[in-house]
Parts: sequence; structure tokens; C-alpha cells
Amino acid sequence: MSEGFGENLKLAFDQFGHLCVGIDPHPFLLKEWGFEDKSSDVREFSLRVIDACAGSVGIIKPQVAFFERYGSRGYEALEYIMERARKAGILVIADAKRGDIGSTMEAYAQSWLASGVALEADALTVSPYLGVGALEQTVDIALANNKGVFILAATSNPEAAVLQSAQATGWGNGTNTVAAEVLHSIAQWSTQRTPSNSVGAVLGATLDLPGLGIDPAVYPSIPVLAPGFGFQGARVEDAKSKFGPLAQNLIVAETRSVLSAGREGIAEAIKRRVDEVGSALG
Repeated sequence: MSEGFGENLKLAFDQFGHLCVGIDPHPFLLKEWGFEDKSSDVREFSLRVIDACAGSVGIIKPQVAFFERYGSRGYEALEYIMERARKAGILVIADAKRGDIGSTMEAYAQSWLASGVALEADALTVSPYLGVGALEQTVDIALANNKGVFILAATSNPEAAVLQSAQATGWGNGTNTVAAEVLHSIAQWSTQRTPSNSVGAVLGATLDLPGLGIDPAVYPSIPVLAPGFGFQGARVEDAKSKFGPLAQNLIVAETRSVLSAGREGIAEAIKRRVDEVGSALG
């Protein structure tokens, strides 16, 4: 892969399209696939997903929480599957949603975004809701190691609406929503720091973005990780109209809508969805 997460993301789009397959080994999915709820089976489940993605999909997104359930053995499985995916030329976005301050956040960033560490990923999801400025070191570490960061801007869970739609008094011009100001900060980092386009936003695909005070047309085409397609109800056919210029670097994240095909049908489901996403965004 070339230097810079933004460039590697563009290469993945050009070669494989915009689909990102989430790896969320829910207990019910393990059962449906004929596996037991244990770390060794989570590893096998994940490897089968990666094998089905290889050559068809350029991005995966393991949900860290489902590996943490098994303690050190779960982390061992996660380390192995992330390394396996990266060696296969698949970008790995670790969906850990880390968020803290000072040296603690710096340690999180070093754990996931430094080169050669056990948990090395290509990008990490992080939360800005202890202050966007608290992520400055995380961005520095990511860019120094040619990694990416995806910052939660607007999420689809209803509990977040009160905070994210609140007026950001004392921040920016004081008239935007919190979510819009977070997205503005992300856009600045993404366009004004190098390597460019290595800092992106998480925007739920099921959201009413204008209702959150976000007009996609006013932002540059920064990377956007968009969960919510497929099982959660968002239609990829609507992606261009919903995300506007942001659709150019949109990562269409799908998990259960693909994994529910089972171990025998996963490869075919992925190929079909790659074609559908390509038709919608191509």
C-alpha cells in the first residue's frame, strides 16, 4: 500500500468499490453459522468473513467490543484476524470508539495506530465528546504513522440526538449544532493536515442530516464512514442524494445484512452487495 491512509482508501475505492464489511460476531450470528460462543470460534467466524472479502472488498470493520467479551483470548483473536486482513490487502478500521483526554487518549492511539504494535489497524473510530481538542494527539499519531481516524460526528442512536443537535453556543459562530461544529473540525483536519483525507467522520446513514444542522454540500469530500445501510434500513440508492459531495469518499458499512447470509452464502452475498453499491455510487 502507498503512504497515507487517504491515498490507500482511494486505492481501495478504485479497486474494490465503497463497501465495508463489518465483523460483529454477535452470539446469535455465531449460532446461525454453527459456531459456539467462544473465542476460538469467533476467530474462525472472522477468518471466514475475511476469506470471503479477499479479492472483492477493500475494507473491513471489526467491532472491538465483540472480541473484548473474551478477554485476552478475544484480543488474541482480534490481533490475528486484523493482521490476516491487512496482509490480504484489506484496510482494517478498528471500531473501538475510544475517547478520553491527555496521556490516556495518547495511549489508546499508540495501541491501535502505531506501526508494528499488536493491535495495529489502518484506522480507528474515536469519540470527540470529551472535546474535539482532546483528539489532537490522536490525529498527530495517526498521520505520523500513515493511519486514519474516523471521528463520531452524528450517530444514529436516539440517545445522542439531544447532545448532537444542541446549539454549540460559544463554539464557532455560536449558531451551528454540536454535530455540525464537530464535522467542521474534522474537515479542517482532513484538508489542512498531511497526508490529506486521512481524518474522516462517522455519519449515520439513517439520519436526517439537515435536521441535525448538517448541510453536506458545504463540506469538502472528506472520508465518511456511514453505518446504517442494509439491515438498519438506509438504502444505498439514496446515498448520493443524502450525502451530496461527501458520497465521493463514502464508506458504505454493512454488517448483519451481509453476515446473515451464513457461512455458505457469505461470499455470494458480498459479491452481490459490491455490485449493488457500485451501481449506486459508481
